Amino acid sequence: MTEQADHADHPEHQPEVQLAHLGHLGDDDGPALRTALEAILMVVDEPVGEMLLAQVTERPTDEVLEALRSLAAEYDEAGRGFELRQVAGGWRFYTRATCAAYVERFVLDGQQARLTQAALETLAVVAYRQPVSRARVSAVRGVNVDGVMRTLVNRGLVEEAGREAGTGEGGSILYQTTSHFLERLGLRGIDELPDLAPLLPELDTVDDLAN
Repeated sequence: MTEQADHADHPEHQPEVQLAHLGHLGDDDGPALRTALEAILMVVDEPVGEMLLAQVTERPTDEVLEALRSLAAEYDEAGRGFELRQVAGGWRFYTRATCAAYVERFVLDGQQARLTQAALETLAVVAYRQPVSRARVSAVRGVNVDGVMRTLVNRGLVEEAGREAGTGEGGSILYQTTSHFLERLGLRGIDELPDLAPLLPELDTVDDLAN
């Protein structure tokens, strides 16, 4: 009785009691609420509000909000490389500011390592001669570009743009650069590309080389 009275007389103990039950989603076999929230926030592309998170986890909004704040405080206290921020009416994981330089270096170095010289040359041909088929790109470069083209498509830099006119379904697939390509180069449109086209063979010449 004395111990219970002591806790009742000290409100500061109440938050700990409240947080103790945040780990349950109502199903003994299910994940903890904090665990579920972490899993959801790991895959979001934009901030998610606590109301939506409450609907997904089937828990009261104020309880979800308290769990989010608890997680954010825990990450800050532990000095993790990421932080949980409440921005734009929602919650999302972000790289901690003190680690931003390392993340930027990793991303840039990784992209340069993966995008080979062959890929850059192939991408340039597509950019300046689009829409263009793989056969024509191969003729310009003098090598087979099938593998490189697949890499560029997977990277979201190149996409299919239909088939050559008058060739029907069996005609060669044409390729063009994507909006992601423009974003990476900071361009509003293909017309802003540097004047490099005159340095490439004309399409008629390419056709002769491909035959």
